[in-house]
Amino acid sequence: MTYSAIGIDRISMYTPAYFLDIRQLAVARGVDPDKFTIGIGQDQQAVIPGSQDVVTMGATAALRMLDDIDPDRLGLVILGTESGVDASKAGALYIHDLLGLPHSVRCMEIKEACFGGTAGLMTARDYVAAHPDKQALVIAADVARYGLGSGGEVTQGGGAVAMLVSSNPRILELDDDTCVYSGSIQDFWRPVYTDEALARGKYSTEQYLEFFEHVWLDYAARTGRSASEFAAFLYHLPYTKMGAKGLKRLFEITEVCDEARSLLEERFNKSIQYSRRVGNVYTGSLYLGLISLLELDDTLQADDELVLFSYGSGAVGELFTGRLVEGYRAALYSEEHAAILDNRRQVSVEEYERIFNNVAPYSPQDYVADEKYFCGSFVLEGVEGQERKYKRIG
Repeated sequence: MTYSAIGIDRISMYTPAYFLDIRQLAVARGVDPDKFTIGIGQDQQAVIPGSQDVVTMGATAALRMLDDIDPDRLGLVILGTESGVDASKAGALYIHDLLGLPHSVRCMEIKEACFGGTAGLMTARDYVAAHPDKQALVIAADVARYGLGSGGEVTQGGGAVAMLVSSNPRILELDDDTCVYSGSIQDFWRPVYTDEALARGKYSTEQYLEFFEHVWLDYAARTGRSASEFAAFLYHLPYTKMGAKGLKRLFEITEVCDEARSLLEERFNKSIQYSRRVGNVYTGSLYLGLISLLELDDTLQADDELVLFSYGSGAVGELFTGRLVEGYRAALYSEEHAAILDNRRQVSVEEYERIFNNVAPYSPQDYVADEKYFCGSFVLEGVEGQERKYKRIG
């Protein structure tokens, strides 16, 4: 067999079966709904019940690609998350068990805020480069929580994206000319004693744009390439207006012809549609945007090149590129993803608040999840004696 490229062979997403209308949240909080739908760029927000966490969502996202995982080739399972369920044991091990994966694999968890999924993807790419006959499973899963009535409440959400990485991928070939910019800043953090994030919103936005500028200008200088050569730019989407600001910054710092600019704006709009309905997926947000673009845009063609910008507060930014593979649409899960989003049940603000408050606590006490909100293929039944109890339901 000839190994000509390495990249994403399959990509799958999952978000739980409940959502909140952002306009209703705005009214309940005494805010003009346009501030949320236009100013922030969100329409709906995934509501995550206590029976769902990064393990259950990650396992459900990966479940549909089991037929493509070769037990003799799988060598690596990575969970990228900032919503880990244990400070020691990797959530990837729970996922490995729920999916019945072979024992002859490395399992690990990677943390660096919203950059964790990209760190996992790059690690998997390097692993396959060293072992061309192997596969790697990368899962980016998170629950975005800021607190009821908080400034960040409108940017909550959650879900998971699973990616199977291999040689000769069927969807996206990853290039190796990435550009990275890292620096220790305090724009967003989550202390170990709480599941609710702390953030300096305006400062974080400024840093996101500054880090993007660093990596794009570095990439353009290294390669001599222009933005007009690419079919689309994809951004990390903590909320969709942030990505729009990133695209605007691109147009400010580099020359883009009118035709290319119009096309980049049109495709960016396709890339944010799933995020407008799900909200923030932290480590999975960039890749939810990739899925949205590939499944909603019918003008992309094989060999079109995409630019992807990943950002994780604290902070690390990375820009990398990929090339679409001939026949990539046949490897997508478009119908399944549409069903996931369309079949969710809308909850009221009052029900959302009850669900928000009924989660496993950061304390030694036992917890029992509400069976009323069991969904997906796997659930967290509860916590007993400080041990999490998972089971398959679908």
